[in-house]
Amino acid sequence: MTGSWEARYAAEFFGTLILVLLGNGAVANAFLKNTTGNDDPGLANGGWLLVASGYGLGVMLPAMMFGSISGNHLNPAITIGQAVIGIFPWAHVAPYLIWQFLGAIAGQCLILALYWPHYRQTTDNEAVLGTFATSDHANSQLNGFVTEMVGTAVLIFGAMGLYRGMFFHQNIDIANIGVGLLIAAMVILLGGPTGPALNPARDLGPRLVHALLPVPNKGSSHWEYSWVPVVAPIVGAVIGIWIYKIFFGL
Repeated sequence: MTGSWEARYAAEFFGTLILVLLGNGAVANAFLKNTTGNDDPGLANGGWLLVASGYGLGVMLPAMMFGSISGNHLNPAITIGQAVIGIFPWAHVAPYLIWQFLGAIAGQCLILALYWPHYRQTTDNEAVLGTFATSDHANSQLNGFVTEMVGTAVLIFGAMGLYRGMFFHQNIDIANIGVGLLIAAMVILLGGPTGPALNPARDLGPRLVHALLPVPNKGSSHWEYSWVPVVAPIVGAVIGIWIYKIFFGL
């Protein structure tokens, strides 16, 4: 990382904004009524591949833009996991997290503005919530926790390997593409149980927008589940980084 800390905070803000804008924007296109991705309310006719592509590009493109500045965390779980393992200073964890959450909120507000007519036409409040935050489709917080924890552990383990593996030392953008593909693959894999989040900012920031703003046709923000996509990814990130360190070092 080469930027000043102020530049790093700005990179985390804009990077997380882009992540949420592209990822949750793809969900909105797939789930909301009368969009090009879905002509029936609540039916993801655009396909889960549309959503996976949005999240994959939402991570890959900011990595290419801001990776050399801030490390392109875009995810409180990554920031906390790296601090726990000793490769990121604890003094800057709180500012990173604040700017990540603010970026997620800003990105979701842009989606709300862009898709406002479609929110007004979509009467399925679960489909509306799905464009903001995740939920436990099996009505099991335990299943949701395990899914988010294991998914984030695999994601962080894979990202550590891509960025630190010898093959990519001379071409970081190949690693960035690899991480984007990994994110897309994880979204495809975990789309059934939870959504997924894999990122506390990506879920909690937009959930706050859903709860606080006058979103058309919204129902419950399901706060009873909201702790899962915050706590589980943090636990998973720490596990993923520790496993990588034990076997391959840092």
